[in-house]
Amino acid sequence: MSADTTTPAKVPPPRQAPPPLPVAKRPARDRSSAGTPWLLLAPCLLILALVMGYPLVRLVTLSFQKFGQSQLWGFQPAESVGFDNFAGVLGDGEFWAVVVRTIVFAAGCVIFTMVAGMLIALLLQRVSGWVKTLVNIALVASWGMPIIVATTVFKWLFDADYGILNAILSKLPGVDLVGHNWFASGPQGLAVIMLLVVWGAVPFVVITLSAGLTQVPAELEEAARLDGAGAWGVFRYVTLPILKPIIVMLTTLSVIWDMGVFPQVFVMRNGHPEAEFQLLTTYSYDRAFVVNDYAQGSAIALLTVLLLLGVVAVYMRQMLKIGEVE
Repeated sequence: MSADTTTPAKVPPPRQAPPPLPVAKRPARDRSSAGTPWLLLAPCLLILALVMGYPLVRLVTLSFQKFGQSQLWGFQPAESVGFDNFAGVLGDGEFWAVVVRTIVFAAGCVIFTMVAGMLIALLLQRVSGWVKTLVNIALVASWGMPIIVATTVFKWLFDADYGILNAILSKLPGVDLVGHNWFASGPQGLAVIMLLVVWGAVPFVVITLSAGLTQVPAELEEAARLDGAGAWGVFRYVTLPILKPIIVMLTTLSVIWDMGVFPQVFVMRNGHPEAEFQLLTTYSYDRAFVVNDYAQGSAIALLTVLLLLGVVAVYMRQMLKIGEVE
């Protein structure tokens, strides 16, 4: 047999992997820079500690003591009574009536504020630019009006003898409200105060929701309409989920603010709210400065703070759930 004289095919050498790219090293964090944020925040934290820290500590201290006018003027020393003040407050039926009234009042304010604010914010998306500008100016003007001034205006509007609202409503067929006293009963009077609170809170809600609506993608709304969704469907399945974090924040803030309503009730009732107008804030004030039982007034205020902390806890839980979903 003849020898095979064919030239063997050359096998290319194996391709070598490219050298790894150099990894940029993070600069070592200076320990002094880590404390810079705390150093910048120190003045604000110090002011908060002085302005809010001492009153809160004093509030807690008074709620566990017997403290009246004798102790205030130094005739007798303050005595520690443990939880007696809380037991007296929690065992009082009037306190629970005030709690229920406050919760109902705050819930009504929050619901009407959020519904009216959402409707106005949605309406502003469909009007011309100059109309939106005029509405925003009116909202900012009403929002910037001092509470005392707004309360005085509402007192004049709903006055029994000279109120313009009674005069206007009396011109309707079959309506006679001349001389009608809106504060003759607790529900009617609280409804007027609720209207005042809503009137002052709506501008903030409208402005915040209007800013949130600008972040809703128009493509998603158009896609929902092409799929056959109506106006309510687009709002429910597209707009509302995107606005959910803002709505949760606004609702929580509204609950905290409306649970702490004081000047509206105090000024509307000339500094002496009747029993059917008492909320937790005015009830605590009356116990402390009218009955001169500062310890029991502090206990009521501390219970109010704990109730509001429960609202804040619910808010934080909802925000954490939203963050986990996203």
